[in-house]
Amino acid sequence: MRVNATLLGGQERFGVLLGQIARHWRARLDRRLSEFGLTDARWVTLLHLARGGDGLTQKDLAARVGVGAPTLVRTLDRLEREGMVVRVGDAQDRRAKTVHLTGKAIPVLRVIEDTAAAVRSELLSGISAAELDLCLAVFDRVAANLAAAPARTDCENGHRAA
Repeated sequence: MRVNATLLGGQERFGVLLGQIARHWRARLDRRLSEFGLTDARWVTLLHLARGGDGLTQKDLAARVGVGAPTLVRTLDRLEREGMVVRVGDAQDRRAKTVHLTGKAIPVLRVIEDTAAAVRSELLSGISAAELDLCLAVFDRVAANLAAAPARTDCENGHRAA
């Protein structure tokens, strides 16, 4: 059965639109950054490392990026071969490694940030500061509700809810 999205109520539309906006926003940014030879995995990892603070553990970085450790290791291997990151053994936990940006990553991060700013500007065109503030306030409340509620992995029908 196909449901017309325009017939959905506000709460149903919220989840659908949020997912669509996130996918399309990311796809637009991916297309723009691919012009610079940057793959999704590489630019997302570099951006999270830059914004999360130099010296994140691989485990923390994987959680921020939203991928499993083996997936991140492959990305880090490539970034390390390209000279953009280095991994260092953690002095306090010999099993862990911390990830550090190199000077070679700085111009790449500028391209990522400049491209992301251009995409944001395009996509938020015509939206006032007050409208954006209200939207962000709603997102903050939804995020707080998510953080406060226990995660359910056992949906009754085996599917994620929208």
